[in-house]
Parts: sequence; C-alpha cells; structure tokens
Amino acid sequence: MDTAPPVRIAMWSGPRNISTAMMRSFGARPDTAVCDEPLYAHYLQETADRRHPGYEETLAAHDRDWRRVAEWLTGPVPGARAVFYQKQMAHHLLPSVGLDWLDGLSNCLLIRHPASVLLSLTEFFPDPTPSDTGLPQQLAILERIERQTGQPPVVVESRDVLTNPERMLSKLCDRLGIAFDAAMLQWEPGLRDTDGAWAPFWYRKVAETTGFAPYRPADVTLPDSLLPALEACQPMYDRLYSLRLQ
Repeated sequence: MDTAPPVRIAMWSGPRNISTAMMRSFGARPDTAVCDEPLYAHYLQETADRRHPGYEETLAAHDRDWRRVAEWLTGPVPGARAVFYQKQMAHHLLPSVGLDWLDGLSNCLLIRHPASVLLSLTEFFPDPTPSDTGLPQQLAILERIERQTGQPPVVVESRDVLTNPERMLSKLCDRLGIAFDAAMLQWEPGLRDTDGAWAPFWYRKVAETTGFAPYRPADVTLPDSLLPALEACQPMYDRLYSLRLQ
C-alpha cells in the first residue's frame, strides 16, 4: 500500500507576530512534527553586529550551515510524522541563503501590519529597517512562487487568525491538503524540547498561553524616525494583504 508523502509546511513570518502561537497550534496535532526557526543560527552568525537576546546560546546549540539545515528540512520528517511544520522567519533568508530548497515545501506567508511590527521591534532595536520586518523577503517568496506556479502561496493575516482561530485554521488546513484538528485550538503551557535555545529569552509570554489570545485592536503611533520605514513597507504589506486567506 502506497503511503502519502509528508506535507512540509514552511510558515514564513515576520518577527513580533503570532508565529510561535502558530507553532504551538500545529504542535498540538498528533500527526505533526515542528521545528523552530531553523535558520536563526546562520542569521546570527552572518549579522554579528546585532546581538539578539540568546545570541551565544543559539550559536552554541544550533546548526549555522544553512545548506545542512535545508537538507534536514527537506529530508525525512522527525518521528516519521505525516506533517512537518517549520516555523520560519522571513528575514532569516539572507542573500547568502539559496532558495531552491523552498521548492520542496508548502510555503505560506504569515503577515502583520508593518506599523505594529516596527513599533514592537523597538523593544529590542531602536532603528528597525524594512528588511527587519521580513516583508521584502516575504514578497520575494511570493514572486518566486508566482513565477514558478502561476499562483500565489497561502497568505495568512495574524489579525484574522486571532479574530476567529477555528475558521482561519480550518481554511489554512484545507489549502494545505490536511484535515483540520480541533486540538490546534488549545495546548499545554510551558516551553518545549522543540523550542529554540532562544526560547527562555523570547517566549516568556507565549509559555503562559494555552490558546490564541483574542484580537485586541491597539493604537499604534510610530515616532517620526520610523515613518520612512513604514512608508517603504506599506506597499509590500498591501500587496500581500490583498492575497490573504479570507
């Protein structure tokens, strides 16, 4: 009897989004293996001028060679699971990283309004750039897939997920060709063995959650210094938003 090939989901997000909550959601499925930002160590090695929280721990614990990482992501699925959910940060796709291996994945884009992303990034960096939001890289993924397939990848807006998790996750699973599982709506609190070495520095709030937090609109007022970055990001976000799963 033939066995269906595994579904490898690469969810390309910008930072300061619901990417970890989405990883928790898929990780609650009994048929799914998850991995956490597998290109982060390579990214930190190549951008040593910016010392992220958990910098040394990440470099010590994770593979810095993007080629080996790509081979692992497209190879046998951990635990021989039917689904391999890969939480990816789009800005980790530095120019040094080739993209051919993406062709073996079901690539999705997780977006959030750039004003919110930029403001949130200032908690760690005073001068975030458009590239730090992941939007240029997400747009590049979109255009690559459109050229190759004639169709855009799945685009998911974080606000839509928080507003109605069951509806949006059901639609996402349908597009990915997998069955929705209600287990995706709840998970146990705490950190996971599958979390990256940076989890103690970045995941304190997520570790307290047991499901998606309700969406709450916020008044986002950016300082004047970030307005040029927002102006550069807005058209990219608008293009992606127009294609979002509804």
